[in-house]
Order: sequence, then structure tokens, then C-alpha cells
Amino acid sequence: MLRRLSIRWRLALVSAALTFVVLLAFAIVYSQITESRITADFGSETATAATKLSEQLTITSNGTGTFTIQPSLSIYGAANDAQIKLFWADGQPVDDGSLRFVSPDLGRPTAPGSSRVSGYLVETRFVRLAVSGDPASPVRVGVWVQYARPLTDLNETIQRLRILLALGVLGGSLIALAGALILAGRSLKPVTDITEAARSITSTGDATLRVPQPPNDDEVAELARTFDEMLESLESSQKQIEAALERQREFVADASHELRTPLTSVLANLELLSGELEGDDRDAAEAALRSTRRMRRIVADLLLLARSDAGSEPVRSRVDMGKVAAEAAAEAGSLASGHELTVDAPSGIEVSGDSDELHRVVLNLVENATLHTPAGTRITVRVERDGARVRVVVEDDGPGIPADQRKRIFDRFVRQGGDSGRSTGLGLAIVRAVAEGHGGSVTLADAAPGSRFVVELPAATPGAPDPSEPVSPQESVRPQ
Repeated sequence: MLRRLSIRWRLALVSAALTFVVLLAFAIVYSQITESRITADFGSETATAATKLSEQLTITSNGTGTFTIQPSLSIYGAANDAQIKLFWADGQPVDDGSLRFVSPDLGRPTAPGSSRVSGYLVETRFVRLAVSGDPASPVRVGVWVQYARPLTDLNETIQRLRILLALGVLGGSLIALAGALILAGRSLKPVTDITEAARSITSTGDATLRVPQPPNDDEVAELARTFDEMLESLESSQKQIEAALERQREFVADASHELRTPLTSVLANLELLSGELEGDDRDAAEAALRSTRRMRRIVADLLLLARSDAGSEPVRSRVDMGKVAAEAAAEAGSLASGHELTVDAPSGIEVSGDSDELHRVVLNLVENATLHTPAGTRITVRVERDGARVRVVVEDDGPGIPADQRKRIFDRFVRQGGDSGRSTGLGLAIVRAVAEGHGGSVTLADAAPGSRFVVELPAATPGAPDPSEPVSPQESVRPQ
């Protein structure tokens, strides 16, 4: 349970727990000592009062069977809320003829000493007194004196002591918890600042940012310095990677551009040669022609991706997406032999973009479906408009894409299972690059069974001029 709490709360709780244990041990020891002292003082006071009473006690007979007792028992015991009872040596109570002070039943005294009876601490004394009606001829008799104080006072005092100690332990623990929270928060503030800086670096991807350095030269400061050193290393590595990628993009773009002209020449010569040859020679020429066409397409793909990496804007014009989708589906029809290809692409749904690149989007999606589904699979191409967005949907009822490949399906050079080397692994990467270059997106939507690719593009604004058409000087002048 503690592992799910923050470090601040864990430190505070551990500190409060230690404080609680220390205060509890102190309270227990203090309570035992204090209770023993209070009990001893209570007993000492009771014994002293009983002894003093036995020394001051006088009994005078009134001659009528009653007696006068001095000092007054009710007054003497009132100070300590004590109960006092006198017995003759034979155990008979001494009757002073008054009901003002009636003692509880403390039992018959048998021996002097201290005892606890019926919730009272009873001190018993035996004294010999001169008792007579004539002070000149007293008669000495034995008298038992029982001096009893209720234990409720003692118990209440001890209970109040225990409550105060418990409140002190709890209050001290809560104060320790609050203080530990404040102290832990202040101690962890540099770590919090480092965390915020790291979160900012994560969200922006800017490795040039640095974490704040704590004023104290402690472990947290060492952590901050180490973090900055790591950021500097990452920044250096990032710059090296970006430079390498830039050189790679330049090389791919240059190589693709330089290869287009000789490939076009080779392709033209092979087309002429295949028309002149016969038999096996013609078959060989046509095989070379197919490979050259595939090579030209790979070069075109690499060049398109290079332009996308460089952030080049496509040449925009008003494009009828329904017409483009229908033409792309028709071109892919030769590869879709054995598949049931259905196209629902009404004309008039326009977007602003490059028609060739958008043609490649639909062509690649249809070819991807034909390459990775068995014969007899139904493939559907649909173009529809939804408000300010144009949606191009290519779906099939094939086996679908495995869950472990769905996250990487749009990465470059990623091939699905069962590809058998028939694709370059660039088709879906080009789809994403073109869609994002036109301000849109492509997603692999859930479909059962099969796969469903959805390309969304901004719809062309009705009545807006064609971006590909030049604007006359008069039209470009705005009224002041």
C-alpha cells in the first residue's frame, strides 16, 4: 500500500509513525510512573488523615446511650469526601445519635491496616480512649476507626491523565506528520522542478532545454547535473542523427532524381526491344521491362518520400477525388484478378491537392489489399464527403492485420506476413506521407473481419479559385 503513495507521503508517514512510537513509549513509562506516584500519594494522604483522626478522637457519653464525638466526623471527612465509621472493640458501632453522616458498609474491622472495600480505600486504626460522662473519672475503652476514601477520585484522576497523554501522543504525531509533509515538500521541491523540466522536454522534444540547478550542493544537485549532462549527450546525438538523416535524405533525393532519366531511357529501349524480339528473347525482354518498371516505381516512391521529409508542399489544384479514386481502382484492377473489386466514388467531391499523389494513395491502398488477401476477397473503394472533410475508405473482408503489426503498419519498409517479397514496404508509408502533406490523415480503423483504411482530406471550398490557375493583377489588388 505504501508503494502506491508518493515519496513525500511515505517520508511523512514514516516520520509520523516513528514519532508516534517514541511518544507512545514515553507516555506509557510516564503514565506508569505518574499513576504509581498518584496512587502512593492518595494512600499516604488517606493513611495520614486516618492516623490524625485517631490521635484527635474523643468520645463523651451523654448518659442516654448516645455519645458526643469530637472532632465532628462529617466535617473532618468532608475535605476528602471521606466516609468515617467507629466501632467498639467488640465490633459494635459507636452511635452518636446522628444520621447526618451515614457510612457505607465497609465490613467489620478485624485488624489495623489498609484495604480496598466496595470501591473505597479503607484505613483502619485501633485506639484506646477515655470515654465517660464525667471527665474526672474516664473509662478507657478500645475503639476501631475506619477512614474510607472513594477510589472514584483516584480513578478519575488516572483516567484524565491517560486521556491527556493519549491526546498528546495523537496531537504530537499529527504535528509531526504535518511538519514532515512540509519538510518533505520543501526537500523534494528541486526534484519536482526537475520533473517538470523533464516533462516539458518530453512534450516539446527540445533537447536544448536544461533542468534548474538547486542552490545546495547535495544529492539532488548531483542528480540535476547528471540530468543536464545526459541532455547534452542526447542533444549531441540528436544533432548527429539529424545530420545523418539529412544527408541520407539528400542522397535518396539526388539518387532518385538522377536515376529517373537513365531508367526512362532503359524503359523506352526495352519497350522497343520487346516489340522486335520473338520467343524466349521476347520473354526475357519483357521480364527485364517489368523489373525496370518496378525499379522506376521504387525510385518514384523514394523521391516522393524525400520530398515529404523535406517538407515540400505539393502542387495544389482542384481535384475530383471521386474521379481519381475510380481511375486508381481501374489501374489496380489488373492486380486484383480473383478479387471482387467494388467502387463507390461519385464525381464532384473535390479536394485541393496533387492529383498524381492522391492517385497513388488510392492505388497503394488497393494494391495493399490485393497483395495481402486471398483470392475471392471482396475489396471496396468508397469516397464520401462529411462536412468539411472528404473521406476515402478502402476496406476488405480478408484475414485482417495482426495486432502486433497494427502500430507499425505505416512505417517504412514494414511488410506484413505473407508478403513473400512482392512489395517494397513503402506503400502505406507513402499513403501517410501524402495524406499528411495534404493536411489530412490516414487511420487503420477497426473492422471485423478484414481491414479498413480511412483517409481524411480537407474538402475544397465551394467557389474558391483553383490554386493552380494564375491570378490576374487586377484580382490580386485589394481595395484599401
